Amino acid sequence: MDIIAHRGASGYLPEHSLVAKALAHGLGADYLEQDVVLSSDHIPIVLHDIHLDTVSDVASKFPMRARDDGRFYAIDFSIDEIKTLQLNERINLATGDACYPNRFPAGSTNFTIPTLAEELEFIQGLNHSTGRDVGIYPEIKKPAWHQAQGGCITEIILSTLADFGYEARNSNCYVQCFDAEEARRIRHELGSELKLIQLIGMNAWQEAPTDFENLLTQEGLQEVAGYADGIGPWIPMALSTPLIQQAHVCGLLVHPYTVRKDDMPERVSTIHELLNRLAELGADGVFSDFPDIRPDTR
Repeated sequence: MDIIAHRGASGYLPEHSLVAKALAHGLGADYLEQDVVLSSDHIPIVLHDIHLDTVSDVASKFPMRARDDGRFYAIDFSIDEIKTLQLNERINLATGDACYPNRFPAGSTNFTIPTLAEELEFIQGLNHSTGRDVGIYPEIKKPAWHQAQGGCITEIILSTLADFGYEARNSNCYVQCFDAEEARRIRHELGSELKLIQLIGMNAWQEAPTDFENLLTQEGLQEVAGYADGIGPWIPMALSTPLIQQAHVCGLLVHPYTVRKDDMPERVSTIHELLNRLAELGADGVFSDFPDIRPDTR
């Protein structure tokens, strides 16, 4: 079972920092994940959210740049402005407290937000110096929203990946997206040969204009198999239903998300129990904040 370092070794270092990716690489992860959004000058940056305020000091550096909803959007800032920000452990905006208080402490350590190009160069450098071949796993974040803001995020990401040699079917790369319409466009309209994962969440999350409940049916999974190589479901979906087996019948890989030893699903006591259970169910890979921890049987 492949271990996909979720935002890097985010259980130990601030998510999506280059040091978190370096640690995940050193801890033996098979793939390193990149969530990608755009800056105002349409530079792809590695950031989980379209907002900057939960993981940086943007509110103190640019206090007048919030939108009417009080949030600070990455697409409203140039890459030069984003590079002045300090990346920190994720916080709860309502309380100002760390979402995971036992993780890396807040402080003056100088973490920054990388561009996608910087991260790909960094990972390829690590692969070269270590002799390993750790893959990448970029996610196209909210493509419909970006398009409404004037940013063709999917084309920009695919172009950047191609610049670093990730464009063929055998590239050590998976591209993931929640938006099923965009995933189909990647395959059929844009003609990408890269391995493609359809992410599946809860409809209530409003992550994309996609009916995830329909995708979870056998008919929905067969439809996904027409454009994607696999699915990335929320872990409770994989634990409580025969989803993994049903997806395999359709020829789809299954990479559930996200293993966190400080945020366990119901009726699971330890991270080892969770990983072993997913392995027993036949998961082909798993997203994990703690990429050094593997199931007892790989």
